[in-house]
Amino acid sequence: MRAPALYSAAGSLLLTALAGVTAPSAGGTEAAAGMSELHGTAVAAARAEAAGIDFGKCALGQDMPGRMQCGTVTVPLDYAQPNGKQIKLTVSRVRATRKDPHNSKREVPRQGALVYNPGGPGASGMYFPLVGLLPEWKRIAGAYDLVGYAPRGVGRSAPLSCQDPKQFFKAPSQSPTYPSEAYKKERIAQAKEYARGCAKRSGSALKHYHSLNNARDLDVLRAALGEEKLTFMGASYGTYFGALYATLFPTHVRRMVFDGPVNPDPKQIWYGNNLAQSAAFEGRWADLRKWIAKHDRVYALGDTPQQVLRNYEKARARLADKPAGGKVGPGQLQDAFLTAGYYDDYWPGRAHALSAYLKGDPQPLIDIAGPQTEAAAEEENSGAVYTAVECNDAPWPTDWAVWDRDNTQLARVAPFETWDNVWLNLPCAYWPAPRQQPLDVSSALGELPPTLILAAERDAATPYDGARELQRRLSGSVLVTERDSGTHGIAGGPNACVNGHLDAYLLEGRLPLWRAACKAHPEPKPETKSAEPPRTGDRADKATAARHKG
Repeated sequence: MRAPALYSAAGSLLLTALAGVTAPSAGGTEAAAGMSELHGTAVAAARAEAAGIDFGKCALGQDMPGRMQCGTVTVPLDYAQPNGKQIKLTVSRVRATRKDPHNSKREVPRQGALVYNPGGPGASGMYFPLVGLLPEWKRIAGAYDLVGYAPRGVGRSAPLSCQDPKQFFKAPSQSPTYPSEAYKKERIAQAKEYARGCAKRSGSALKHYHSLNNARDLDVLRAALGEEKLTFMGASYGTYFGALYATLFPTHVRRMVFDGPVNPDPKQIWYGNNLAQSAAFEGRWADLRKWIAKHDRVYALGDTPQQVLRNYEKARARLADKPAGGKVGPGQLQDAFLTAGYYDDYWPGRAHALSAYLKGDPQPLIDIAGPQTEAAAEEENSGAVYTAVECNDAPWPTDWAVWDRDNTQLARVAPFETWDNVWLNLPCAYWPAPRQQPLDVSSALGELPPTLILAAERDAATPYDGARELQRRLSGSVLVTERDSGTHGIAGGPNACVNGHLDAYLLEGRLPLWRAACKAHPEPKPETKSAEPPRTGDRADKATAARHKG
């Protein structure tokens, strides 16, 4: 709802909102988020609080359970101009059940709304409220309204696009571990073309899709939900703008969970974080090969990690010569196994598909690695938002020689993901929109309520150093580590110890004193079929969304 002026009831709401906004501290905060944007956020939050969200039937698909409702919240495109162009973000909700899953006769007190973001950038959280149907989430679903939303640019929320979705999936494709100079020139040209496409399709609005605005949008959503203070859970990239929110609006925080944290050090956003990610994936790729070798009797891919690697390279070479089904080449094989680096429940299906392919049956590999052309529009949108947010968030090297030098060195020790990660992010070298300066995430003692950080020790997508850095910056935060595990995002998963800490915090506000550790969840069991876990729509794994650009 657009209001011409903030007087009468809305005026009093604005004064209340302004009183709760923390002024920028010295350093990078004032440069990154000026007073005009803070004022604009307060204006938008006051409007949203007055308007609320008119929840009704969802228009998301065929199988929406009846209890899930959807609506929209209006936010400014530019918070420095809160009376200017407005955009609508889609929101989903399932009301708290008020039921204790362990005692059907006991009514649970409602604790408000729990807002969730699954990461990306470019992921939609619209399906999040459905997790309340899972056993691991029923206690939380009893006490909280579960709220998901599509951030700006995603899905129906003022969607971004950088190319025709029909051109998005380019399959089969190559994925050279050590690219030639000719191949590099080809990918540079594609990166420039992609950046131009983003600018052409979005125009002057492109510059307003970044993490600081995602944090401001979150405060408007809080107000629209009628929440005086925010309870929020972010996974992967969601932890980054959640940390920005905690820095900008500490007095608006009730409880926050950071699951699989991004390293928030401004020097790491985002070029440095991508280098660190490529290095970490080499270790996770080694974990997968070790597991496959352990189950050589099932997969016959070799009883050492080195033998598994040789068979993987044999498949790459064969696919380069003759793509499976005409659409699965080395690039698609690489994508499939990179995704397995995020989630170990993918390991059995990937190993089976590789084994079957080398034995002469390509169908399992085609099933898991072939492009899903029916999802092209969604994937193209997700990739566009990923690119826009990361390119807008911070300065990137604009000299190709810097990228070439850094990644040539890194690929000598970490060849598995390095160059594919370069091609994903290279449009940022030629980005036409102005860049933000990353906010220096921090909170002083007592400024922010205690927060919970969850991290797997061998997470490659967001390496563990990021969790320790976030804890160092957020005073009073507590870090719970899943030892010897590399799953990306561990909340509500198979680890009962991790879930116990999550429930204690969200339901009772209880936390360990400083740090705690949980044993790793059990390794997946080998299977002789390509059974795959369900795809949840979480695009925290860049491999399944943004990486198909080139």
